[in-house]
Formats: sequence, C-alpha cells, structure tokens
Amino acid sequence: MHNFSEQCLDLARSLLGNNLQHINEDGSVTPASGEDPRVDEPGHAALAIGEFFRASGEVELAGFDLFDLTARCVTQQAFTEAASENGLAYAALGLLSYGASKERNSVWERLQDPTREQLDASLLARSDHKDHFQAFNVAKSVARFSFGLTKKDDTGKVIDRFVERIESHSSSGYCNDYPAGNCGIYDIYGPMSFIFIRQALQLHANVHLKDRKLPKLRTFAEKYLKMLPDITRQDGLGWNYGRAVGAYGQLHSISMILQAMRDQWISSEKMPLYLDALRRLFQYFFVTYLDQEKGDLVIRDADRNTIPNHTTRMANYDAARYLCQWSRLARVIGGSLGTPPPQRSKVAGRFVVFDKSHKKEHGVFLYRDENNGLQFQLPLIGPRPEVTCDNLAFPHCPGIFDWPVNRYLPVMLPELTFGDVSVIPSYYGKNCVTGVGLKRSFYLRFDQPDLIKINGEFAHGLGSCQVQWTFGDGTIQSEFSFKVKNPTTLDRMRLALVIGAPHSTHRLGTTLRQGTEGLRANVETDDFQAKWSSFETVSEDPDYRGYSGNIHYVQYLVRDHPLVMRPGQQYKLSLSYNPDIAFADE
Repeated sequence: MHNFSEQCLDLARSLLGNNLQHINEDGSVTPASGEDPRVDEPGHAALAIGEFFRASGEVELAGFDLFDLTARCVTQQAFTEAASENGLAYAALGLLSYGASKERNSVWERLQDPTREQLDASLLARSDHKDHFQAFNVAKSVARFSFGLTKKDDTGKVIDRFVERIESHSSSGYCNDYPAGNCGIYDIYGPMSFIFIRQALQLHANVHLKDRKLPKLRTFAEKYLKMLPDITRQDGLGWNYGRAVGAYGQLHSISMILQAMRDQWISSEKMPLYLDALRRLFQYFFVTYLDQEKGDLVIRDADRNTIPNHTTRMANYDAARYLCQWSRLARVIGGSLGTPPPQRSKVAGRFVVFDKSHKKEHGVFLYRDENNGLQFQLPLIGPRPEVTCDNLAFPHCPGIFDWPVNRYLPVMLPELTFGDVSVIPSYYGKNCVTGVGLKRSFYLRFDQPDLIKINGEFAHGLGSCQVQWTFGDGTIQSEFSFKVKNPTTLDRMRLALVIGAPHSTHRLGTTLRQGTEGLRANVETDDFQAKWSSFETVSEDPDYRGYSGNIHYVQYLVRDHPLVMRPGQQYKLSLSYNPDIAFADE
C-alpha cells in the first residue's frame, strides 16, 4: 500500500496547506463564508497538524511553523469559555502527537505558563457521558496520565464505563447514542467512538494498557466492522443513514477498516473483501468530496449540504487528520490494494439487530443486488431531538431514493395526522422478521403495537401498525396496515416521494441515478383513497439538498379530507417501486 500511503499524505498536505492560513494569531479559526465558527475547531486543527507531523516528520508547511500553530490552537482551545470537551480532547491528542513526555514535547515547551495551568485544570476536571462524548473522556484520561498530571491512570476505568453503557443500552452490543430517548439511536457515532478511542490508546504513554483493553474493545468494534462490506455500494458510497453522514460516512468507514487491518482483526480469507471495500470507499471519497483544482474538501455547495454542526473548516481539518492516519496505517499494513474482487453472491439481504427487548427492537436492513446495482440501508432506529429524514425507516440509496438534509418529510412512508398528533411507521418495531419469499425475494416485517409520533414519542392508546418491505428482481414493495383502538378521525394522510440526482460535477461515472422512467411508483392498495399531487420543483431551494447531490422534485400522495377510522377494521396502504436505474455518465 505504499502508493496509497503517499497519495494520502499528499492529499493531507494539500488540505492543510489550504486551511492553515485560516488559523488566526490567537489560535481561533476564521469560518468559511456564510458559516459560523465552532468552539472546538482549534482542537480539531491541533490534532490534524499533530497527525501530519507524526506521518511526515515535517515541522513546516506552506510557510507555517507547525509547532507554533499547534501551540496557538491548543492555547485558544484551553481558554475557550464555552464548555467544549470534544475540543479539549482533540487538542490534548494533538499535543500528545509531539511526544508523551512534557520534557521532550516541542509544543509543550512553547506553551505559556498560564496555558499549562489551564490545561492542567481542564484535563483534571472529570465528567461522565452515556453517548459518544465518553470517547472524548478516554482521550482526556490518556492525556492526564501521559503528561504526568496524575499518577493514577484511570483510562481503563473510563473505557470500562464506555463498554458498560453499550451493554446496558443494547442487547446486541451496539452504541446507543441517545439512551435518554424512547427509541435507541444507532448511527455512525458508534464507529466514530471506537476509532477515536483506538487513536487515543495509540498515543498513551502506557503501551501495556492498549494491549489489555483492545480485546474488550474488539468484541464490540468488530460488529460494525462486519457491516462495512455489506454497506459499501458498488460505486463506493459507504455508511449513508443517520445523522452526519456524507463525507464523514466515508472517513469513518475507511478509518475503521485500516485500523482493523493494522491490528490484524481481519483474517487472510476476508482480506480481499475488505481491500475491495476500502478501494471503493476511498475512490468515492476522493472523487465526490475533494475539489481537485483547489485541494479542498467540499461538504456544502450549490448541490449538497450537511448538518449545521459540521463546518467546512472542521471537515477539512478532520479529513487531513484521517488522511495522515491512513498514510501511517497503510505503511504498517503493507501489501497492495490491487487485489482481485472477492467472490460472493450477487444478491443478499440481512437485518442487523442493534437491540431487542420485550418492548422494542432496533436494527438496519442491508440489501444489495449487484445485477442492477441497487443497494440500500433501511434503518429502524429512533429520531434525534431535531427530527429529520436521516433516521426514517425507508431504503436510503442516494441517487435512487433520496432525501433532504436537515428537513423532515415522510419519505416513502405514510404520515397520519389525528388532530395535533402525527404518527409515522418508523423508529422502532416488534417481532422483526426477515426471510426469503417468492422468487428469492427478501422481506423485512415488523409490528408497531403502539403508533409512534414523528418526534419518537409513543401515541399510546391510538392504534397499531404492521409493516412489510419486500425486495427482489429490481422491485420494492411496501405495505402498511393500520388499526385504531377507538373510533378516530384521521385529518390527513400524506406520503412523499423525493427525486434527486448525484452531484452535477463531483461524482463517479458509476454512481447510481434515476433513469428517464423515474421510480415507476404504483399504488397497489389504498384504503385512504389518496391522490397524487403535482410535482413541486425545489431545485433552487437551498433547504432541499442531499448529502451527495441536489433534490429536484417532491411529490406527495395525499388525503386531505377527514376519514373516520373504525376499530376492528384494517386500513391498508401498499405501494410498489420498480426504479429505472441508470449511471451518472449514461
């Protein structure tokens, strides 16, 4: 992987070379046009610069003294008034990148005494989290001990608490990033936590702790690792459901595979499978998110968007950091990316169970049909406090089944409104069943004994729903059967179809898109007697952008007049889709 290693380092050099100029004299970061700064950006910058130093050994870049820049960023982060544990964790690891001993750390020597005292106080302040922020506590603990701020290393205990939280909120050992909610959220912040903890352990002054804790972490991290080959689409698109995917879906997926290869978690028999996924993931990242002319990472433009919490500066520093890590890891792993693709079945579907209890079940259905290129991820996970389409239970497949970022629409799902209560068949299930049906089709079936509101709260006493998705031979069928417990007036039912496209310029020729025939949606059964509305053109609306490309049209299937639903009667809505699948360059 020598060529891959060099390519990653060259890209990191380009990204940093274009973004170091935005670091001010006081260590703060000037935001991109139209964006607001984040309080943790100096920490992200410090770690990116530190990783570049580790990977290249260079002390200057684009005319900047890297030691001086890192010291400025660390100082700014240390004195940030707003609480920013993640920024502090990044800054601390950035410092550790120059050496675990304060006496031999070139950046520590450049820090002023007030900064050192502030870092001491900040790193010694202990906290506890039940979500991915616990990974930042691991980094803080690593820095506390490695810098000699404490003689007692509590990193092992913090990791143990992280693992205990996983086990207490998931029967299958996956990270629930919002345990306070009614439904569990199992998204990409799970893999990100393991990646960050693994990186922190690599910088720990006590090398033996890593050997003791890696087997425990491996037990849980491997669950995500096994998902990645099934998640990676033929064109290289990786994790694409849940909050904060897009470029980060590629970055985290690649990092987890390379870390696993370095730690020898992947058997020789499986290596071709993961090398093939790695090659495709990187190519998609390289072509889709990197501006080749300017050497910048682009996460929002006229065609695409991402969550407000991710800024252009932060994403560029994070991408540079990951590229430096990939460069180092690839040198350690060796070998070549040019391996023949693995032999495996062309059609497959499986349901990954995240959590299963007597109250609810969560998971994600992964499906691929390499005969026509259709591949998607259908999540059954809860919503975040800010409700969007990202976590809804429909087939996520950018280019074919699109959705807007930062907006809520009932994409491919019926939304029923009763007075001031709106429910949607998403977020959780019971009695989840998957199997092979007629003509070797795959199906996912689940019940909802209690209907659930669009914000994830249960609408107790209102009614129930049964859902079945069937996939096979290029066709997708969805069937929703509703029952109410008492006579209830339905005020409105609506279902949205979203038509988007890949990025107009930054895209692979093999990226999926809809052909001229579109989704070829057909209503098979409709007890709601709904009607299709006219297409709404949203191409120029900045609120309708996907992670990968633009959204052009939205069409609704709507019943906008009251319907009295009676107990004991089943109200069914069934649709079929036979999407016309094409490729970007056709």
